[in-house]
Amino acid sequence: MDGPRQDAAVDEEEDIVIIYNRVPKTASTSFTNIAYDLCAKNRYHVLHINTTKNNPVMSLQDQVRFVKNITTWNEMKPGFYHGHISYLDFAKFGVKKKPIYINVIRDPIERLVSYYYFLRFGDDYRPGLRRRKQGDKKTFDECVAEGGSDCAPEKLWLQIPFFCGHSSECWNVGSRWAMDQAKYNLINEYFLVGVTEELEDFIMLLEAALPRFFRGATDLYRTVGKKSHLRKTTEKKLPTKQTIAKLQQSDIWKMENEFYEFALEQFQFIRAHAVREKDGDLYILAQNFFYEKIYPKSN
Repeated sequence: MDGPRQDAAVDEEEDIVIIYNRVPKTASTSFTNIAYDLCAKNRYHVLHINTTKNNPVMSLQDQVRFVKNITTWNEMKPGFYHGHISYLDFAKFGVKKKPIYINVIRDPIERLVSYYYFLRFGDDYRPGLRRRKQGDKKTFDECVAEGGSDCAPEKLWLQIPFFCGHSSECWNVGSRWAMDQAKYNLINEYFLVGVTEELEDFIMLLEAALPRFFRGATDLYRTVGKKSHLRKTTEKKLPTKQTIAKLQQSDIWKMENEFYEFALEQFQFIRAHAVREKDGDLYILAQNFFYEKIYPKSN
């Protein structure tokens, strides 16, 4: 559709849209399920962005429709949108109030291994669904040793373009410009980017900073989330040190890993200034600023 009709004005506190442009196989389903579990209680809407063939790049006309939908569909505000789409800069479409972007990334080799086996064996989330590579019993180690296309270093190139966006250069495998743009967007356009390996801390920070959406998320994840929400790929076999070493010789791995380390450092920096540790557990810091010397004095 070209876009829903403009409804009545939305209160400023309710005029909030979060976009989680999920990178595949980074615990994205696990995290999204937390949002679904909380939406009724916290009074917001969750919408899945389903693109044809999971294509992360939208046509120009779909970009316009998407921006119009999100910014004018007031009945769906506050809204949490999620889907496998690359970053889209709303400012270039003349939008004054941009959505809040969040994301999660993962060690690039671990992500590729998980995706490789997911295409062949699926996971415990929808075990009966037939996957695209079902029937292929070749291990990831065997694939790398034989120089297969599904485990080639080029397949590592995904997290950088997802953060880089819809420019053609973003999808040019091995582009230094794309990595620099992805880093820029991560720092300047994303509210928070977590890592799969520290998902609980990511959820904790979101609850502290955006309680309108994530109030109760940490306890939910700690009590039931680690068991019921974590989606596990079936039949996954960890790669050998030799396989990992071979992939790490690639310039593509070096760039994707540099981006991952950059994101991890930024996340840990934010966490260090937001929590304190006591008896091995993390606690969110209380407000640590106040106002004084307020002039002119009131009567």
